Amino acid sequence: MRRARLRRTGALLLVAIGAHVAVDAVAASGAAPTARAAKAAPAYCNIPSSSSPAWAFRVGAPIVGATGTYAHGHGTLSGVSATGVICQVDRVRGARDRQIILSVNSPIVSHVGRTTYQGHLANKLAVHVRVKSSMDAKCAVGTVGTLTMIATYNGVKDDEVVFAFPKACADHDHTYTGSKVVALVPV
Repeated sequence: MRRARLRRTGALLLVAIGAHVAVDAVAASGAAPTARAAKAAPAYCNIPSSSSPAWAFRVGAPIVGATGTYAHGHGTLSGVSATGVICQVDRVRGARDRQIILSVNSPIVSHVGRTTYQGHLANKLAVHVRVKSSMDAKCAVGTVGTLTMIATYNGVKDDEVVFAFPKACADHDHTYTGSKVVALVPV
């Protein structure tokens, strides 16, 4: 399914993100990948899948060249609590990939439905994230940061995902916008 053809209804977006999660699950299982799965899922950044996440996002594309960034994650919401798992990886020319796996298991920082973003209707969710594993020597396990997701709707595609960390993990601070961002944030 091409992202450009996605309609911004919750069901279709969930299907698109769910399909991506399923591709990741095939790659993680070691099953013989199809041409699509081999192309879509990197060998890194494998996290447990979810068949019906309350929130989810995917930013960037699997890295195939000498440089790039890629992240995806999903989780649940229950009242003022959120859970989930996220992976982010950066590839810098001439250096080892910097991958971090993050957990979400804390009270929600903020959750705003039916707000506006860049003049469009949107939902916004911010949660604390904790580094669960790290391939970046400067970014230690246990470091806490913040993930903010904004998902627009009503036929508009203008999502945003922002990672913010303290100084030790500042290399993982990213603001993702544009056509390679797909986010699902419930009302």
